[in-house]
Amino acid sequence: MRTTALLATQQLAVSIAGKNICRHLDLTINRGECWAILGQNGSGKTTLLHTLTGLHSIDNGQVLLNNKSLDQLSQKVIAQQCGLLLQDYQDVFPATIMETVLIGRHPHLAAWQWESDRDHQLAIQALKDVDLVHMEKRLLHTLSGGERRRVAIASLLVQQPDFYLLDEPVNHLDIRHQHHILDLFSQKTRNENNAVAMVLHDINLAARYCSHVLMIYGNEKVEMGPAEEMLTAEKLTELYDYPIEKQQGKKNIFTPN
Repeated sequence: MRTTALLATQQLAVSIAGKNICRHLDLTINRGECWAILGQNGSGKTTLLHTLTGLHSIDNGQVLLNNKSLDQLSQKVIAQQCGLLLQDYQDVFPATIMETVLIGRHPHLAAWQWESDRDHQLAIQALKDVDLVHMEKRLLHTLSGGERRRVAIASLLVQQPDFYLLDEPVNHLDIRHQHHILDLFSQKTRNENNAVAMVLHDINLAARYCSHVLMIYGNEKVEMGPAEEMLTAEKLTELYDYPIEKQQGKKNIFTPN
């Protein structure tokens, strides 16, 4: 079965504050794939993620979304196809959980159009998916960090993009909800033929849930490929500049040495 590339970069060059993150990056992400983006703090993972959605400028090259260059697409069209989960959120105005989740439907609405009954049903289902059902009237400022994180994920789910870009999706989540949320996105890649790219700091979560890995070294060096080829003790030790070993007799379990 032939796969269709959701996103591709061609000779992409990205930098921030004078620091080069990548040069000549040729990346292809297909439907049904789940990518982990790994690297040390400050290596440029978030910047690259933002670049793939048009939120950060490109030095050279281009990003193609469904074979169309990002600079030829409106932000609304991009938002209909790409959903970005930010690393953190600042809630400036008071709002309920339901009001916040419904923001995810905005790319699909016309100007001044109100949300439909279907939009509300999608929001309710998303709240069930993230284990926040019957909490839609709660105000955001009353939530814990983990609950607020799951609200952001629910808003992303109702956006219904083809391609999910997740910046540290398990931030603030306890171990049960970490696996619940990653299972949820893993199912989407299989059942809905979507694609996922997510920044992670837990190597073992990447090994468990991701089919492919993109490693950003922070010195223009970038490596990518199938997870089983990329997630080796040698490569991870170089990536993090810290000794890492794979546990003998254990599948995909890595620990500091």
